[in-house]
Amino acid sequence: MRRAPRITGIVLAAGKGSRMGRTKQLLPYRDQTLLECVVDNACASTLDRIIVVLGFQADALARLIVGRGVTVVLNPSYESGQSTSLRAGLQAVTDEADAVLFLLGDQPLVTSETINRILSDYERSQHSPVVLPVFEGKRGNPALFSRETFARIEALNGDCGARSLFAEYAGRILEVTVNDPSILTDIDTEEDYHRLLETTERGKNGYFGKG
Repeated sequence: MRRAPRITGIVLAAGKGSRMGRTKQLLPYRDQTLLECVVDNACASTLDRIIVVLGFQADALARLIVGRGVTVVLNPSYESGQSTSLRAGLQAVTDEADAVLFLLGDQPLVTSETINRILSDYERSQHSPVVLPVFEGKRGNPALFSRETFARIEALNGDCGARSLFAEYAGRILEVTVNDPSILTDIDTEEDYHRLLETTERGKNGYFGKG
């Protein structure tokens, strides 16, 4: 009997939030912070293990997630771009992991149900190298990458995210249709944050738009 794949979640939360002008992972949301919401949703999923990559204000952020059973990894080179956080997270992944799911530290609305849908479709797909959630024809995050791709991710430089590998694996990407518009939105600016709060106050839990 084939064993279920072991998938490690890697929460990318090392950035300085230069467009926001303050550390967005620390912003309050639903009696928590954005980072706590992301981590709690990941913990409620079927992910085998969770790694949180921190950089800017790492001490303050690490205190927020104590006791959640996650592994905290520090990225001292976070100012050199997202590729450094991808590598820092991968370096903490054990040999038993079959794949990783990269979660953004500023997507508090992505649910554990959406995470589990991505994981289950990956298992049924006979382990596609890249799995992406799709809402109304648009690709979003979190994105799953199998071990096959790890060496390519580790070779990335600067502010180059794993998205740059999509062309390389274009013919083998599995798209998973989800009923979760929040995969398309993250918090980059003060406007985004205020829109998130306004949307939540109206009782909605999903896409709050941009622009």
